[in-house]
Amino acid sequence: MADATTAAVTGGDATAPGGHRSGTAFWAALASPGSLLLVALFVVPAYAILAVAFGGIDPILRTTVPAWNPLDWDLERFGDVVSRVFGGDLTRVFLRTGIFAGLALVGCFVIGYPVAYYVARKAGRNRGLLLGLLVLPFWISYLMRMLAWVNLLQTDGFINRILGWLHLGSGNRNWLDGDWPTVVFGLVYGYIPFFILPLYAALERLDGRLIEASRDLGASSASTFLRVTLPLSIPGLMAASVIILLPMCGDYYTNTYLTGGSPRTEMVGNQIEFFLRGSSQPQAGASLVIILMAFLTIAMAYYLASVARSQRESAS
Repeated sequence: MADATTAAVTGGDATAPGGHRSGTAFWAALASPGSLLLVALFVVPAYAILAVAFGGIDPILRTTVPAWNPLDWDLERFGDVVSRVFGGDLTRVFLRTGIFAGLALVGCFVIGYPVAYYVARKAGRNRGLLLGLLVLPFWISYLMRMLAWVNLLQTDGFINRILGWLHLGSGNRNWLDGDWPTVVFGLVYGYIPFFILPLYAALERLDGRLIEASRDLGASSASTFLRVTLPLSIPGLMAASVIILLPMCGDYYTNTYLTGGSPRTEMVGNQIEFFLRGSSQPQAGASLVIILMAFLTIAMAYYLASVARSQRESAS
């Protein structure tokens, strides 16, 4: 019976020598549409960015001439951009981007972890309703939500009115005039749903018997959370952090809409947009994309290595 079931699942005779090969071919064919989509939407655009970054400029039209042949790549302009990032005028922009993304990540953790924990462990019958409310922001365009906050953060907007009623300020602060807390707040607001949902999934899968065992051994609720729940949720916390950090570092429209693209809050994404769309140096913009991808690849590699290490430790 087991052999027959296995054969039915794999699409061949489990006892035949070709059974394993036919099953592998079946799953490979099933994954082929996704693989083709990945090549079309990631590999090809990434290679196009490399061709632009290492390409040239038409001497007459002053337009980009991509170098599709790797043998024709010119690394001199890319090296100039790298030197500007490490010790040049772009160093401050990269540092500012890292600080903004780090502060936004802390804000997402402070706000999102309690929400994810409550929905996963304490919501009970209201879990479905709360999950629906968490998904609700995805129904509205990100840009539309940012434009709504522009109205709320104006000098005569509701935010200043509320602060004035609570006597927490003069009530006439210009939040949209290159104010860095506005950018951090916008990043937290825009990306916190992407933080909560994967963290909720990790917390929801926690083995409740471990928490019960901790309580049976006399641990308090706080001690159980710090010694059991929080360590077990670290893989989910890291996954949620990676999911939001990647787009945060390349974000440019949050600063553009909430501060008018102020140079005081300029991020890497704003520089990339400027070079690619507002200047005659598209190679510099493509080079910044490559450098940012390298930084994010390091973060992703650290995450994957941490997950693999935790899986080996749990298996042993």
